Amino acid sequence: MNTNEQIIEEFYGAFAAQNPETMSSCYHPDIVFEDPAFGKLHGKDASDMWHMLIERAKGNLTIEFSEIHADSHTGTAKWTAIYHFAKTNRKVVNKINASFEFKDGLIIKHMDSFNFWNWSKQALGTTGLLLGWSSFLHKKVQHQALEALRKYQQKNSITN
Repeated sequence: MNTNEQIIEEFYGAFAAQNPETMSSCYHPDIVFEDPAFGKLHGKDASDMWHMLIERAKGNLTIEFSEIHADSHTGTAKWTAIYHFAKTNRKVVNKINASFEFKDGLIIKHMDSFNFWNWSKQALGTTGLLLGWSSFLHKKVQHQALEALRKYQQKNSITN
């Protein structure tokens, strides 16, 4: 296993252990993260997102990962998140493909892709089944996810 594969392994091992501090330590300060739920996040926003998601799961989160491959510049992994979606308490099994770029021995770019319609059917039920394919629902979910992140950051800046 090369060093970039090790950093991916460390990242997902920390996620499985629900340790967002270690996850964040795998990210370059200039990290760019992107996925269908949050859109594009930069720097501290990406780390804060993992903190928020782990905190909201309240220990009810299972992370499985496999097929980690990397060379000196890029990498990939497959991972699955099993949790209950906070707004509906519906069980979600989300299968995700991740791609990475590295700089200075850390992850500088992390892109997660998954089938948004499949996710929305599980997380939102009938609404997701009927509208999960639409850009309207996709934009609404992104807006709500970013709003939740901003509220989380605001709450934690007051208490920290």
